[in-house]
Amino acid sequence: MDGTLLIGRSSFPYFALVAFEAGGVLRLLLLLLASPLAAILYHLVSERAGIQVLIFSTFAGMRVADIESVARAVLPKFYTADLHPESWRVFSACGRRVVLTANPRVMVEPTLRGFLGADLVLGTEIAAFRGRATGFVKGGAAGVLVGESKAHALRGALGEDCQPEIGLGDRRTDEPFMALCKPLVYHAFTALGVRVTVRGNPPPPSSSSGVLFVCSHRTLLDPIFLSAALGRPVPAVVYSVSRLSELISPIRTVRLSRDRAADAAMIRKLLAEGDLAICPEGTTCREPFLLRFSALFAELTDEIVPVAMVNRMGMFHGTAARGWKGMDPFYFFMNPSPAYEVTFLSKLPAELTCGSGRKSGHEVANYIQRVIAATVSYECTSFTRKDKYRALAGNDGIVGVAS
Repeated sequence: MDGTLLIGRSSFPYFALVAFEAGGVLRLLLLLLASPLAAILYHLVSERAGIQVLIFSTFAGMRVADIESVARAVLPKFYTADLHPESWRVFSACGRRVVLTANPRVMVEPTLRGFLGADLVLGTEIAAFRGRATGFVKGGAAGVLVGESKAHALRGALGEDCQPEIGLGDRRTDEPFMALCKPLVYHAFTALGVRVTVRGNPPPPSSSSGVLFVCSHRTLLDPIFLSAALGRPVPAVVYSVSRLSELISPIRTVRLSRDRAADAAMIRKLLAEGDLAICPEGTTCREPFLLRFSALFAELTDEIVPVAMVNRMGMFHGTAARGWKGMDPFYFFMNPSPAYEVTFLSKLPAELTCGSGRKSGHEVANYIQRVIAATVSYECTSFTRKDKYRALAGNDGIVGVAS
């Protein structure tokens, strides 16, 4: 819930609201005094331990009826104000909606069911005695829905063979329950501190020939975030890339030789095996421009899906023109709040392809360049990879590789 359906990644403000509204100033003071211990346990020991401290400090001795009253009358305003617009777009479009959260169910269920349309809420259950919360969790530490506990709770509610269509998560401890879903949609890919936003409708894997994803090129990480958005690894063909980048890449990369016939044969072979990603600009571009698209890809298949890539790099730019390009991914991740936006556009109509539409490769390439530029409000240019490197670095931008 926190960091996925909500923008904020911390549940502490909501615990503080319950503590103050239902327990008064002294209860809020107790929670504030316990918060450093909760933070230390959460980050250095385990999420469960930190959450248990927050639950005990907030709820111990409090009347359950008072907690329910605050959850109904106070919290909905603050939860709904913090909704993440993109997460809400996906969540609201689903049929049956199930929310798994480490937060106490009694605290979040009124908002999720009454205001957000959730059909089922699975959260941490707090223990009570004679109408008052004990501050402990039912089931002990395992009762805090974190990691495998979320997957176990989901299987218990929907059955052992459950396979939800879509899963949204924002941290590594969400991976066990997201592994039960069909496509893994990492709306907030925070394992490396990057927020990924996915727009459009990506096509499913093809049973016949592969789909060619034609991407604008912002950094060397474009194909990796494309694969993350698709929920499956998609190999990429690359022009000039360092050995370091090839070694650390989590997806398969295939180097092109710049020999037109050899490269065409290689791309056809890869498409026969499955989906493929290509960045026809041939190099990255930091500015809001698109370099000229190479026409080779358009002549090899009619199964083309344009993909607009946008990233946010506020301090360090992972798009070197001079120096060691192998460090570009590290510079990108050094930013305080890096972000990627992957937008899947409509599949290229048959009448606009080289095969069925009898268009030239240049016509198709220029059309896709214009469509992507219009999507992200960039400007199309006729500059090539060589033009960029000759202007910025005084060379052709080719990385030499020892044989």
